[in-house]
Amino acid sequence: MSKFLKLPELDSCKVGIIGTGYVGLPLAIEFADRDICYKTNRKLKRKVVAYDINKERISQLRRGEDDTKEISFNRIKNLKNLRFENDFNALSEVDVFIVTVPTPIDKEKRPNLSALKDASKTIGLAIKERFKTNKQTFPIVIYESTVYPSATEEVCCSILKEFSGCELFPVTNKEGTFGLGYSPERINPGDSKHPLKSIVKVTSGHSTEVANWIDQLYCSIIEAGTYKASSIKVAEASKIMENTQRDLNIALINELSIIFYKLGINTDDVINAASSKWNFIPFRPGLVGGHCIGVDPYYLTYKAKLSGYYPDVILAGRKINDGMGFWIIEQLVIKMVNNSTKVGGCEVLVLGFSFKENCPDIRNTKVHDMIVALKMYSMQYTIVDPFVSCEKAQKEYELEVLNNVPIGKKYKVIILAVSHEPFCNWSLDEWQNFSYPDSIIFDIKGIVPKNLNTTRI
Repeated sequence: MSKFLKLPELDSCKVGIIGTGYVGLPLAIEFADRDICYKTNRKLKRKVVAYDINKERISQLRRGEDDTKEISFNRIKNLKNLRFENDFNALSEVDVFIVTVPTPIDKEKRPNLSALKDASKTIGLAIKERFKTNKQTFPIVIYESTVYPSATEEVCCSILKEFSGCELFPVTNKEGTFGLGYSPERINPGDSKHPLKSIVKVTSGHSTEVANWIDQLYCSIIEAGTYKASSIKVAEASKIMENTQRDLNIALINELSIIFYKLGINTDDVINAASSKWNFIPFRPGLVGGHCIGVDPYYLTYKAKLSGYYPDVILAGRKINDGMGFWIIEQLVIKMVNNSTKVGGCEVLVLGFSFKENCPDIRNTKVHDMIVALKMYSMQYTIVDPFVSCEKAQKEYELEVLNNVPIGKKYKVIILAVSHEPFCNWSLDEWQNFSYPDSIIFDIKGIVPKNLNTTRI
């Protein structure tokens, strides 16, 4: 290693989390809450700064509130070594920066790295400030945001160098040096059975020394342990592969469900029969939205095209999954016409608006596609979701979302879009409170009592 600078002290380094959403907040909590290393049982004395440019979000967290519903009030408020900040100066003493900002796609399905680039600029400037007072150790920058292979080194690292005036370790210039790593996030929003510490963490670094340090850092807070990838690119590609595989598996089941629907065969019955073989994987049809499975494959296809290869299979799967919301409404309209149910002006009850069950996250929710399609057919709609923030839905989609079904109102058409636990627990009597005996119920998730007039998609 460099004779001028050394790696930060592993057990007492100051950790800076950039971004306090579904990924960043649990990570900040875990670093602040863990005082004994899982791997070595050494005492940990770390301080954590959770930084976000969203002032409203920081104010909320300082009050002990979390609108993602991932962390409880008591766990946030009881951590004395965790600070929530939106002041850039709070980052000037940080030893390890961990980036957890969103990486969405634009309207053309291309990677949108604007938040990642802005975070890299901020960190670069913070590193520059850090070296004014700390000339003994060099900082480490770890990216957790999903990117295409090579983005960390080609895009982010270039920005870090430009704004910090530093070079990658072991090169040390007059400004200083820094280490670079990538550890893909594996958070599953709304899943209390698989918290951060129980999920194996893939780690990587640009050099052997830095990779080992990063791996040990995560080993200290991840009870399930780590997997050290051979390179940053391998770690980046592993996350893309995980979600692309799930996307394609669901696309296959969605296409099969379309075929079976046209043949008058119940897809659930087929899946149950096929599941009797030990090596069958029982994926279920449905809407594929959110910020991972519905987005990440486009990062890989973007890079594949740049390399001169057109990824037919991946894009075919994306086409199927992106079109499911509109296809479902088309089938609904056909059934309404066949049942002599008036289409234009009909009010539809849509149950669920978040992108997945038991979660308030509405980013890239494909339920919105169904709402767009309902509007195209001049139908009215009432959206009910017990988990979603009504204010956020209005702000981001200009849609009114209710947390409860209006009392005393019945609907001729009902769409069960998201299998939230409260919906799953409804009795037959509760379903009949807002439906008629001849109501058309489109059950996307397979949870509606079968003795109702239910159509399974």
